[in-house]
Parts: sequence; C-alpha cells; structure tokens
Amino acid sequence: MEASNVMPSTTYGRKITVLSIDGGGIRGIIPATILSFLEHKLQELDGQDARIADYFDVIAGTSTGGLMTAMLTAPDENGRPLFKGEEIAPFYLKHGPKIFPRNNYKYNYSFLTCFQAFYHWNCFSFTVMEIGYMFRRMTMNMNALMRPKYNGKYLRKTICMVLGDRRLHETLTSVVIPTFDIKLLQPTVFTTFEAKRDTSKDALLSDICIATASAPTYFPAYRFNTEDSEGTDREFHLVDGGIAANNPALLALKPTGLAFPGDQEQGDSLRRALNYENYLIISLGTGTSKMEKKYNAKTAEKWGILGWLYSEGSSPLVDAFTFAGADMVDLHMSMIFSSIKSEQNYLRIQDDKLTGDASSTDKATIKNMTNLVQIGEKLLQKPVTKMNLDTGIFEPVDDQGTNEEALSRFAKLLSEERRLRKTEIAKQLQIKSPCVGEKLPEFSLLVKK
Repeated sequence: MEASNVMPSTTYGRKITVLSIDGGGIRGIIPATILSFLEHKLQELDGQDARIADYFDVIAGTSTGGLMTAMLTAPDENGRPLFKGEEIAPFYLKHGPKIFPRNNYKYNYSFLTCFQAFYHWNCFSFTVMEIGYMFRRMTMNMNALMRPKYNGKYLRKTICMVLGDRRLHETLTSVVIPTFDIKLLQPTVFTTFEAKRDTSKDALLSDICIATASAPTYFPAYRFNTEDSEGTDREFHLVDGGIAANNPALLALKPTGLAFPGDQEQGDSLRRALNYENYLIISLGTGTSKMEKKYNAKTAEKWGILGWLYSEGSSPLVDAFTFAGADMVDLHMSMIFSSIKSEQNYLRIQDDKLTGDASSTDKATIKNMTNLVQIGEKLLQKPVTKMNLDTGIFEPVDDQGTNEEALSRFAKLLSEERRLRKTEIAKQLQIKSPCVGEKLPEFSLLVKK
C-alpha cells in the first residue's frame, strides 16, 4: 500500500474526523445506502480511488455497524479497504435472507390463542389440520422462549469468510467496536489503538464482529480467546455491543479511542482530543419506530418476564435498551456541540418514522430490504434534523438544508482536511537535499499507521 493512501496523522491537520454507525440488524441497509452516497461525493472531489477509510481518524460501529466498520477498514491484498461504500448494501441484500431465515410455515394462531383453545377444549371447534397447526405454533413459541431465534451459523461462516485471519491492529484507520461481556457484566470495547499496545486485545476482526452482532434473543452469545505477549490466555464471553452502546459516537471521542502515532507532542494531541470544537462527526442511525408508537402502558401493564422479552415479533426490553441508549448519546452530543456553537460539526442522520416490517431488526425479505434501500435514499432528501429534548422527536434544523446537502458539505470538509495534512507533510519533507548529506525522513513515519 502506498502511504499517500493512508489518512495522515492529526498532528498535521486542524480537525479530528469521526464516523459512527449504530446497530440495528438488517436495518443496517439504511446507513449503508448513506455511506455509498458519501463515498461517491468524496470520489467526485478526489478521484475514484477515494474510500471512506481514507478520510476518518476513527470509525466506530456497533452490531451491524461494527460489521460495516470492519468491512470498510480491513485491508485487502493491496492494502486498500476490503469493501467500497457502494458494496455494503448489496452484501446485506445477498446474505441477509440467510442470516435471518424466515420460517417456512405461516400460522394464524398466537401462543395465547392456542392456550385458550386447549383450555376451553371443544373437539368439534377445530379440524385435525388446525389442531396440528396449533401444536406446531406452540412448539415454535416455546422454542423462541428457550433458545435464540437463529443459530447464527450462517452469520459466523459469512463473517469468517469475508474477514479471514485479519486482526484488529491491521485496520487502515482506527476503529472502535463495543461488545458486552456477560461473564464480567461490563462492556468490552475493542479499539485499534489498544490492539497495537496489548496483544490480548488484538483479536481477529471476525471474532469481534461476530461478538458485537450477537444480539440477545436473536443469536447465541459468543466466546473466544486471545493471548498476551507472554502467552497468557484471555477469555471473552460476549454479546451484542448494543447492550452497552448501540450508538458508539461517544466511545469514539475518548482519547484512548484515538491513535496519533505520528504526534511529536502527545500532550498537545490529548488536549486537542478533549476539545470538541476540533471534531467533525458524522453519526448514522439505523432508524427507529418512535412515531409508530407500537408499545403503550395499557398493553405493557399486563406483561411479565415473557411479555417484556417477546411481543408481536419484537422484544420490547431489547428495543427499550438499544433505542434509549442511542438517543441518550445523541442528546449528549447535540447539547455539547450546541453549547460551544459548533452544531455544524456534528451531523446525525436518523429516521424515526419507520413502520411495520421496516422497523424490524430481522425482517430480511427481498421486499423489505429493497424498501430499506429506498428509505435510505429518501432520507438523503429529507432535511437535517435534531432531536427535540422535550418530545424526543427529530425536528428539522433551520439553514442546514437536506441530509444530502449536509453530507456534500462534510465531504468537502473531509477532503480539505486530508489535503491540508498532506500539504503539511510535504512541508516537512522540504528539508536539505540528500545530495549534501542529509537524509529525508521516511514518509511512512509521517502518516497514521
């Protein structure tokens, strides 16, 4: 890989650039569509070889966002990103139906209906066929309560096939991918920064992505081991990072999530990382169903453990945790950037009006996935929004145009930042000629590893 293709160190620029991608299962198609647009805008500015990873100091992703993060930053055999932005959505369209397989049988009886039918037994009320259907339906519902909805075999096989034996330290820019360790009952956040300093944290990208995508009730928990430099074993027992940080934007801002190996003065670098005015942040959501209002107190007051875990094809408890966590991060970020008059440095793109199948985490039918692509495309045409602190609803922001216009503006800022850093590096190289006995510094030492 040529060093000119790597994002130069923040030492030589003015901003710290961050991309954050939420979790959301098959709804990851929405941010994937937006990323494709962003990469095309960068290519218009800097040529067809431009890739997302070339412009961000940190890319953070949770669950489906973590998988996208790895796909965009893992190196291919030429040292360039494994996937283009435009290739992410087609990947989901191809593999989604096998990751989230649909059941071949369709039944018209809920678990409660079946129970009531047998409780008030009337042998003349149902045909033999209907009774058979109800028995199968009850078995399916009991299975859903006793084990994950999917075995995860195809998900794991596909991730391993795509990412191979690449490790965290190899990513082309710094990444942040959260998971949750159910043995320790605490978040485990994987970062390129720490992987380069501690081999026990330098896990396979495939293991990290499988772990962060192992959503409770949907996929089995995931266990793997690593070793430190002395050969001591470290064990991980992980589930979906959405349990801790479905919106990982804040995790990308902490100093340990930033890698500045080219910095000459670490103190200056740290101070800059703690100053929010120095950030350019794009945060992509996977959509929510807030406006659908599919849960209410009247219904929930009847729920026990089972009701909170499963209702009408969804898990209210999981939904509450993931959506609440993501919204709290967005609220925090919005307040920070508003307080320092830097609102235009933070762009959150989220659709809170999903309904029906579109709001599902695992509805991977061709019809729904195609609809999710269209939702992403339409979201680009919608105005930039900001969450109302009182209602929690996203409202249009004056004078910021559409999401498409905002992304085009960010693309220019990202391109300018990258060019500035390369110019500053070129100045560093304008020293005495080697002809008079001076040695030029290696270019690779001036860019971010």
